[in-house]
Amino acid sequence: MERVDIQAIVKERILVLDGAMGTMIQRYGLVEEDFRGSMLAGHHKPLQGNNDILSLTRPEVIKEIHLAYFAAGADIAETNTFNANAISQADYDTQHLTYDINVAAARLAREAADNYTAKEPHKPRFVAGSMGPTNRTASLSPDVNNPGYRAVSFDELKEAYKEQARGLMDGGADLLFVETIFDTLNAKAALFGIQELFDEQGKELPIMVSGTITDASGRTLSGQTTQAFLVSVSHVNLLSVGLNCALGADQLRPYLQVLNKNSPFFISAHPNAGLPNAFGEYDETPEMMGKQIEEYLQEGLVNIVGGCCGTTPDHIKVIADLTKKYSPRVTQTA
Repeated sequence: MERVDIQAIVKERILVLDGAMGTMIQRYGLVEEDFRGSMLAGHHKPLQGNNDILSLTRPEVIKEIHLAYFAAGADIAETNTFNANAISQADYDTQHLTYDINVAAARLAREAADNYTAKEPHKPRFVAGSMGPTNRTASLSPDVNNPGYRAVSFDELKEAYKEQARGLMDGGADLLFVETIFDTLNAKAALFGIQELFDEQGKELPIMVSGTITDASGRTLSGQTTQAFLVSVSHVNLLSVGLNCALGADQLRPYLQVLNKNSPFFISAHPNAGLPNAFGEYDETPEMMGKQIEEYLQEGLVNIVGGCCGTTPDHIKVIADLTKKYSPRVTQTA
């Protein structure tokens, strides 16, 4: 199927990103045997909780989730690869499957996207290869007694991200999405690995980048303000820069305003459905979240908008319906 240029479409209308993959997976009530499947039946470590492996062992579940989000009005599906890098997969001793996981996940999202594009050619669907932050940080020491120690090096991160990006590209992703960045040095390693891969392959994909503000201080975990984060990644010609996770839509708004004022790129936002309650669950209904997202749209803050933790196809449907009433943010370079 012929691919459509997302860079042209994002100037014309606000694009809708999908919602939480993990939230939807939880609804299936999967057990250890689901995560193992036949291919990993004898694996020596428990695998339950390794959602990324489900792209290999329960692919029908992952594809069904993508289809549900597209049916709700999403334009962009994120692949089920948030932790599909060798560093994070090492917790399960499945790092040898990293490339295969990314290829499989991208293909599942690609099949779902092509299915909906064929049905609605006026509304092409896209696949964003999700590249999460890993479970280590390059800027901070995990040992309070040894502040100079690092659990991972820049080169290790670069190689892990490069392998992941190769799998996502080979599986048919339209975009690469470096997201939920809590340490910008990790993100810079990801971007360096991606650019190195592009040079080797002689092919490029648009890149989206999204940071996460961890609390009311308005900073990332590694201490950067929103504007400092923007400056730190602006050496790359990005499709978009944005914010996601950690905070609900209402709390995220002032930091999106900072991006709006300073970013030459398109802006994305996919906040959580509020803050987690005492049980780690998210209480904001689609209607509650929709009212907050509409303020983004009224102010012209975003070009791409969706949901993170706690969001479902019901949340995305409300958001998708709202975006039809508003024009996208006009960038300084548009």
